[in-house]
This record gives sequence, C-alpha cells and structure tokens, in this order.
Amino acid sequence: MNRSEQGNRVSTVLGRRLGGQLLLLRVAAGKTQQEAAQVLSATATKIVKIERGWVPVRDPDITALCAFYQRYDPMEVGALLRLAKLDRERRKAKGWWHHSPNAGALVEYIALEDVASQVRNWQLSLIPGLCQTPEYARALAAGNQAWQDQDTIERIVEVRMRRQARLTDDRPLQVHAVIWEAALHQMVGGPEVMRDQLARLLDMATLPNVTLQVLPYAAGSHPCATSPFNIVSFAESEAVDVVHVDGITSTVWVEHEGESTLYREFFDRTVELSLTPDDSVNLIDSLRKGL
Repeated sequence: MNRSEQGNRVSTVLGRRLGGQLLLLRVAAGKTQQEAAQVLSATATKIVKIERGWVPVRDPDITALCAFYQRYDPMEVGALLRLAKLDRERRKAKGWWHHSPNAGALVEYIALEDVASQVRNWQLSLIPGLCQTPEYARALAAGNQAWQDQDTIERIVEVRMRRQARLTDDRPLQVHAVIWEAALHQMVGGPEVMRDQLARLLDMATLPNVTLQVLPYAAGSHPCATSPFNIVSFAESEAVDVVHVDGITSTVWVEHEGESTLYREFFDRTVELSLTPDDSVNLIDSLRKGL
C-alpha cells in the first residue's frame, strides 16, 4: 500500500463499514468487481478501494451499485447513503494529528479516538495514555530503546498530552479504564514520578466522564490476561465498535462486529472482577501515600 492510500484509511471506520456492506451485497448478487466497475464507468481498482473503505463514496455510485445488485429497499439504501454522508464528513475534518510528524504509527488510532464517543481501555502493565502525566510518558518513552533521541521523546510526549484534551472539551470522551494492579506498582521513572502519576489518576477519577477501576492481584485468572486493548465506540448507530490491540512490533485492528462483541464481553467480565471505582481510588491513594 502506498503512502496516499494509507492516508486515505485514516479515520475511515465508517468507510470500512460501508465498503464491507457493499462487498456483501455484491457477493450476494453474484457480481464481480469488474462488472460493478463497469456500472460506474470505472476500473476494478475503484471498487477495491470502495469495498476496503479507502475512499469516500458518492451517493450516485451507491444508488447505481444497489440497483445493479437488485437492492431496492429504501430503508436499506438509505442506511448506506447515511453511512456514506457520515464518512465524507469525517474525512473532511482534518485534526491536528494530520499536521504533526510526531503522531507516527498512532495516527489512525488518534483519528478514531477524536471522533469516538467512548473508549474502553484495558491495561496490563502501563497507565493508560489518556491518564498519563508528562513525566510518566517521558519515562516510558525513554525506556523504549527505539527512541534514543531526546527531541523525539519530547515530541511523543507532546502528542500524548494533546490527546488528553478530549477528556475536557465540549464533547468529552467517555472513558472506562481498567488497570491491572501491577501497573500501579511498576516504578516507571522512580518514586516521585509514580507518586505524581497516581495523584493524576485520582484527579482523573473525579471527572464525570471517566470511570477508573483496578483489577487486583487477588482476582486471579481473567479473560483479558493476554494483551492490552482499546475498544473504540461511536455515536453513530451505523458504526461498529473498533478494537485496537497494540503489540510490540505490530498493531491489530478488529472491526468485525462478532469479534468486537467478544472483546466487549471479555472487558465486561474483567470489570466484574475488578474493584469498584471507590475501592480502586482507595487502593491508588494508599499506594501513593506509601511512596
């Protein structure tokens, strides 16, 4: 995939949802990509881009494809047209991350987070990025051997801090973060940095749009033991949840409705095993006082 195509994929969760539905309609109708392209007087490459959500789709193209696939239900066609309109609007809204060379590989996730209504975050060993202090984020970046240059580290910290503006802007992001107790004990940056970081968590817990819970050691085995992840949800009813699983060398995106539902169920089960928000705050405060 070239750079321009990768850029088109940024913040296209609605586009991928639309493209996936058009793909299903084409397959059900027994049509090839080449046949669909002829209806639009285009090449098969355009159909590939549409079905993968890489490009915005015009309303006339949607109506023409639906007619070709013999789908005439006004409600069904109307839902596709609404999806296309929402996707086009999202693509026009260029955020600060598009102009920042510092966002790096996180650019697509940041774009999704910016248009999301809710994020459910599960963390095994780190404090969630939306809750980090600059000093904690700086210590994390310094500990990553891939980033040795101080200027690069400072730019990474800047990007992380700018993301946190969504928590207190005019459309505050709803955040439900569940943190394994180990992350609270991990001495990132030393006692002073951790003391301030735990104090930040206590401040974050007072926000009406933030729910913070700790999964204690005593919880034992749980369904989210293998990896951290974020579940990103959107206000539009047509948009399926997207799960972002960030590994050491690669990122996995889960956009299939069945799979994302499974992640929600795992998250909900881990929530049940976690301390209540009040008990979580008490634990964090006691750890802070012990530093």
